[in-house]
Amino acid sequence: MNTPDDTQHTHLDENSREYVTVEIADQLFGIEVTSIHDVFQPHSLTEVPMAPPEVKGVLNLRGRIVTAIDARDRLGLPKPECENHQDMAIGVEIDNESYGLIIDRVGEVLRLAESDREPMPSNIDSKWQDVSHGIYRLDGRLLIILNIESMLNIGENEARAA
Repeated sequence: MNTPDDTQHTHLDENSREYVTVEIADQLFGIEVTSIHDVFQPHSLTEVPMAPPEVKGVLNLRGRIVTAIDARDRLGLPKPECENHQDMAIGVEIDNESYGLIIDRVGEVLRLAESDREPMPSNIDSKWQDVSHGIYRLDGRLLIILNIESMLNIGENEARAA
């Protein structure tokens, strides 16, 4: 038997998405749970010659070669000030290629109603506009929903400018 709360919960499930929250330079971002394959610490990076600045290298993760992308560089954010900073990475796969998006911290999983998502404000940096699916306003903080495919279009802007 459905209670009124069960009916509301079912309705929310049909019109909501789950996001893993991550912090990058004290800004809160959300990545759809379905996009994430792994959460790991990026160790033993091998540099890639002539790669764009946001490509920090490649690493072996359980037998797969993973390209490590620095989210701070990609978003134009400053480097961490603390020397003891421990990076985390979110493992994703796009077009059969594995990537590790280097971030600062992994937070919680939030289930948010699609109807509460807003478009990116026009006054936010165009680089962020290009990699976002919109925002949520949460307890005085802005949660920016990342478009993982756009985040991983490395060097695309440089290629267009050439």
